[in-house]
Amino acid sequence: MSRYLVGIDNGGTFSKAAIFDEDGKQISVASIPTITLTPKPGYTERDMSELWKVNAQAVKTAIEKSGINARDIAGVSFSGHGKGLYLVGKDGKPSYNGIISTDMRAWEYIKKWEEDGTKQKVFAKSIQEILACQPVSLLAWLRDKQPSVLENTKYIFSVIDYIRYMLTGEAYAEYTCASGSNLINLYTKEYDRELLELFGLEMVYDKLPPLKYSADICGYVTKEASKITSLPEGIPVAAGMFDVDACGLASGLVDEEGMCMVAGTWSINEYIAKAPVSNGTVSLNSMYCIPERFLVEESSPTSAGNMEWFIRNLMSLELERAKEEGKSIYDITNEWVASIEPQDNNVIFLPFLNGSNEDALAKATFIGLTAYHNKKHMLRAVYEGIVFSHITHVKKLLRNREAPKSIRLSGGAANSAVWVQIFADALQIPINTIEVKEIGAQGAVMAAGIAAGIYKNYKEAVKRTVTITNTIFPRPEYKEIYEEKYATYKAVIQSLSQAWNHFKN
Repeated sequence: MSRYLVGIDNGGTFSKAAIFDEDGKQISVASIPTITLTPKPGYTERDMSELWKVNAQAVKTAIEKSGINARDIAGVSFSGHGKGLYLVGKDGKPSYNGIISTDMRAWEYIKKWEEDGTKQKVFAKSIQEILACQPVSLLAWLRDKQPSVLENTKYIFSVIDYIRYMLTGEAYAEYTCASGSNLINLYTKEYDRELLELFGLEMVYDKLPPLKYSADICGYVTKEASKITSLPEGIPVAAGMFDVDACGLASGLVDEEGMCMVAGTWSINEYIAKAPVSNGTVSLNSMYCIPERFLVEESSPTSAGNMEWFIRNLMSLELERAKEEGKSIYDITNEWVASIEPQDNNVIFLPFLNGSNEDALAKATFIGLTAYHNKKHMLRAVYEGIVFSHITHVKKLLRNREAPKSIRLSGGAANSAVWVQIFADALQIPINTIEVKEIGAQGAVMAAGIAAGIYKNYKEAVKRTVTITNTIFPRPEYKEIYEEKYATYKAVIQSLSQAWNHFKN
């Protein structure tokens, strides 16, 4: 009898549910947009009750599309955005809107904690930077601005904790999400009262649910949840994981040798290690989904989302023509980029439309345009600029380890052969591409499979379900060309460092 697993993935803009068989074949997927509420500038929220309905509908739709017998589903688990805040009150209902990881309302707390020395004291325990979108920052904001919300709160959740709670009725927190939120002492791997006191948040300690590892069973699908999702009542529900972990796992990241990149909206660059990097050279350390391993991560919203902006705003005619001809717009973009050699284009693009990994105030820009250049040159610069941003992160990671024999690439850029070649040539490291799937959901179902007894461990799950589709090797003759272009990219950023203060809005 075939058994199936369900992965539920909640990002910043969509809720997805995907069904996989035991060997990693994606049977079906359903994706439903989630509405972002912006009551004030810098605020990004969502209605938690509506979010649960969207998740339930996504699961039900995925099951209907799959054509499988729902009774053959053996387990379910989750991946989801890190940071943010999802609060449940004493009455079991949301005590505030869910807050997404793009929320910036608490930015002043980051500045304050840096100035008064809290940042350094916190780093000694959590080994990570403090971000405005982390639960600690948002909880401090609520403490000062809306204290009644905290008084009424029973559980402090991440997004995956909340959806799991709605499926099972049981309250737990999961290590990969909690450890990336400045809530956990990374040395003891537990909540730390002294750490919370540094933030002035000692009052929330008893609102933090018990911690579980990603593949731990955290309850079973309830009768009520079964009715609205079509999931079988009583199947095990695994804790799940931060979507960055899920993407790494679905790329085959199970040992210290590997390294992977995800080129989607975010530039995600990561590897796992037996110990966190505590020397301050990388921005994010957290616990990995594999117990006793840590995720060392460098990331920023500087990747393929920039190209989507270019297509939407500068290629409307081509987009319309592609639709009429039944072609993909990406066939056109790849043809354009392939038609220009890197040495024949000196236009530089800074991929900072949605944020920067260089300066908090930095903005996107094209540098070097002349009357000779056209949209093809600009698009080539977009492809290269995104690669250069990834390289900036990878260089930071490589301060603490040897270069890998290859890097696994997933996300939208991995679907473009010309783009993958740029990654390989600029990094001078072979690039492995992964079979196209909903990789966040696939990482989640590996945890579900372990909880259901289908896989012994993550290594077996990866061996059975992850497929490398191609390996692109670097061309040595392009090494100096890209080294020079990357140096120019960095020089442009440096030369503009004094100008960013004039672009605060």
